[in-house]
Amino acid sequence: MKIPFSPPYINQDVIQEVNSALESGWITTGPKVKLLEELVCEYTLAPNTLCVNSATSGLMLALKWYGIGSGDEVIIPAYTYAATALAVIHVGATPVMVDVEADFNISIHNMEKAITSKTKAVIPVDIAGWPCDYEAIDALVKNKKDLFKPSSENQEKLGRILVISDSAHSIGATYNNQYLGAITDITVFSFHAVKNVTTAEGGAVCINLPKPFNNQEEYNYLRCFSLNGQTKDAFTKSKAGGWRYDIIYPGLKINMPDILAAIGVAQLPEYFEKTLDKRVEIYEYYHKFFQAKAWAVLPPYKSENKTSSCHLYALRIKDISEATRDAIIEEISKNGVAVNVHFQPLPLLTLFKNMGYDINAFPMAFNNYKCEISLPIYPQLTQKELEYIVNTVTKAVESKI
Repeated sequence: MKIPFSPPYINQDVIQEVNSALESGWITTGPKVKLLEELVCEYTLAPNTLCVNSATSGLMLALKWYGIGSGDEVIIPAYTYAATALAVIHVGATPVMVDVEADFNISIHNMEKAITSKTKAVIPVDIAGWPCDYEAIDALVKNKKDLFKPSSENQEKLGRILVISDSAHSIGATYNNQYLGAITDITVFSFHAVKNVTTAEGGAVCINLPKPFNNQEEYNYLRCFSLNGQTKDAFTKSKAGGWRYDIIYPGLKINMPDILAAIGVAQLPEYFEKTLDKRVEIYEYYHKFFQAKAWAVLPPYKSENKTSSCHLYALRIKDISEATRDAIIEEISKNGVAVNVHFQPLPLLTLFKNMGYDINAFPMAFNNYKCEISLPIYPQLTQKELEYIVNTVTKAVESKI
């Protein structure tokens, strides 16, 4: 049996929606992008949402909007995908990495120790779809107001460290019985091909800023900035007599096209109404099976105030080395099951090593990584395939430990 790790969920509704975009004669940013933005707001209760070409671009856009650049610091977890750090680097700021907790997410204690007068933003990351402790993060940035040194109009207006949630994994996750999207100042979702909801490539920036900000006005600014600072998108310019435009910001070209938004338009309602439940069923099946194994460390799923989006099933094997984990993965792969590792801590990667980051400073990140194996989890999996996966994993683990 051959089981892929994370194929996209493409059904007839998706095909029809994409075909309708093609048949409309309009395939770049236009009505389907606007519809997808409205759907994200409807399901997450975010006041405003801007769709862009990737979550990485969304993070960069949020940082630029806040006037973050050279000389500024942004706190991120050492345990995340490289895009979290690269977004900070690309705006000229310095990523300040801190260690994580046993649940994979950023340590609030370590975050507090890392805050300085140069800190302009924090980017907590919901690893595998498990929400960070946002109440504690909000309390922390408010308590550190006296350290904050604003250097832009928006920084003066907010008067504290900006909280940008890297929720690339966590659309559909809940915090205090509310879907993520309207929990922090800015939430960035990913719609990459392997995510719970996809547009092939893409992301969404949910804007939830407190007063005195006007979220609609900030959406208008970000939308213009995402189109090279151009006052009209191509759809508006194409209307009769609508050709004239202006460039008012030194913007980026990071807009999402309609042909990709169409995939998300078809997927998003079904996700919240059906396929998220299927992911939960698979997650619970894995939980029930592996909780009987003495060697298994189960990933977080539910607590009093959180539920996971079940994006990844991040299984850990107790007390094993990195080499043993790799041998287990090789054995699983020989039997046709594709698994993965999420993630290599950033200080293990050449770019960040060369920048001076040392994995020895992040012991929990390394301990989580060295024994982690991500199992397939997506709505197309059958019961027969699930049984094959857990049995294959079990045999491989028990042959190596």
